[in-house]
Order: sequence, then C-alpha cells, then structure tokens
Amino acid sequence: MAMRVGIGYDIHARAEGRPLVLGGLRFPTEWGLAGHSDADVLCHAIGDALLGAAGLGDLGKHFPPDAPRWKDASSIEMLRLIRAMLDGKGAQIVNVDATVVAREPQIAPHREAMCARIAQGLRLGNDRVSVKATTNEALDALGRGEGIAAWATALLEVRD
Repeated sequence: MAMRVGIGYDIHARAEGRPLVLGGLRFPTEWGLAGHSDADVLCHAIGDALLGAAGLGDLGKHFPPDAPRWKDASSIEMLRLIRAMLDGKGAQIVNVDATVVAREPQIAPHREAMCARIAQGLRLGNDRVSVKATTNEALDALGRGEGIAAWATALLEVRD
C-alpha cells in the first residue's frame, strides 16, 4: 500500500438570501454563499483533497457547476459519492484535516457536529476528521466577511 496526500481549496462569495451550509450543517443566518450546489466550501475543499490524493481530478470534473443535476445539491452527498469512487480504487481514507477561513459565523461551537456530519458522509470515525477555523484578522475580503474559504488535506492508503 502507498500513502498519498491531496490538498483541496475552495472559496465562495457571500450571497444574501441563500442558506449557509458548512460541513453539512445549516447555519441560522440571513445570508449564505453563492454557488451552484449548496456552496459548502468546507466539503468542497475536502472533496478536492480526496479526489486529488486518489488521482481522480477535481470536483468540477465529477460535479460540473453547469450540470442541472448538481443545482442546490448536498455537498455531503457529493462526499458520499467521492467515497464510493475511492472504494472502487481500493483507496482507504486515513484522515482529513481542514481549515475554514471566515469572519463569521463562529465555527468552534459547531466543530464537533461538523466533524461528525463529514465523517458520516465519508463513513469514517469522527476522530479521522478535523475542522479548524481562522478569521484572517480583517486583512482581506475573507477577513471583511465578503466570503468564506476552506483548505483541506487528505491522506489515503492506496493499493499500488
């Protein structure tokens, strides 16, 4: 077995009147993120990290933003489908580690629930998913609250 690492990144602009979904959880806000699916930047970054580690391309290849099927789609469901792709390659997820960059909402009170939701979607133990957060200290568009971004890494064990 070989170990393979993937890195994922996603960013979406703030959009009034849309639900805010992060890590599969809906947050009680009056704004969300612009995007074709549910715009869950955290799940999108994790999905890209997993696909990259497995050599399967990126999220856009498998879930094109112009495809009607993915309009308002659940990103947790996308993670389930990615897990099935990994299973088909004989790849096992060792762990996923992600960081959300957002001025708001506060992530800490929801961290465990987010990890549990992501772990459930990937059929992993909660201890294999880590979510952290930072604010960018008001230094740029993310720091001013104009959007939310996420970085993720994933470690896979893959048959050679």
